[in-house]
Amino acid sequence: MGGGQKSDKEKVEEEETDNEAGEGITRQMSETSVSAAEDDDDEENSNKIQLGPQCTLKEQIEKDKDDESLRRWKEQLLGAVDFESVGETLDPEVKINSLSILTPDRPDIVLEVPENGKPKGLWFTLKEGSRHNLKFSFQVSNNIVSGLKYTNTVWKTGVKVDSTKEMIGTFSPQPEPYTHVMPEEVTPSGMFARGSYSARSKFLDDDNKCYLEINYTFDIRKEWAAR
Repeated sequence: MGGGQKSDKEKVEEEETDNEAGEGITRQMSETSVSAAEDDDDEENSNKIQLGPQCTLKEQIEKDKDDESLRRWKEQLLGAVDFESVGETLDPEVKINSLSILTPDRPDIVLEVPENGKPKGLWFTLKEGSRHNLKFSFQVSNNIVSGLKYTNTVWKTGVKVDSTKEMIGTFSPQPEPYTHVMPEEVTPSGMFARGSYSARSKFLDDDNKCYLEINYTFDIRKEWAAR
């Protein structure tokens, strides 16, 4: 009663039906996945901030110049802008004027800023276990620089041992240089910490435009280098 064996033809027909059903499910899932991905793309696109066209700082200053309140607000925002050095270009210019290492153990170590980004030989030596800060001054011209930041990566024998990123800020053009002091660091100490290191420092903005890249070497020793 109902327990007889199926013919070969019936088996083949059932397999074909199962395969078609599986393909249908696969197609349905694929179509659903594509639809979900498209929805995600639409949502991502809708969340993007649509920025207006960029303009030079001089154009920004000239805009709404007849509106007294807006003019005063811009003056407060821009601060001591050197209007004579304001450029006609969209891109700001940032020049790193000086770099020095501050430590309570000795006079400041003034570093030469290399124009080609590659100091000759050993750039400086740090004493193990010493506290120090990096200080630098820089000049901004042409336009406002947004999101200026400093990054530094250190390697020893080809292995990355340290990475630093410091947000400096947003700055308008002015005749006087800006000065920034990095947070205090402590040099590693011990037999394995001493030796030679290679490093790369960069000064970049929000658009990842690099104003200075320095590839250098330094040593960590038991004592400071002779002055």
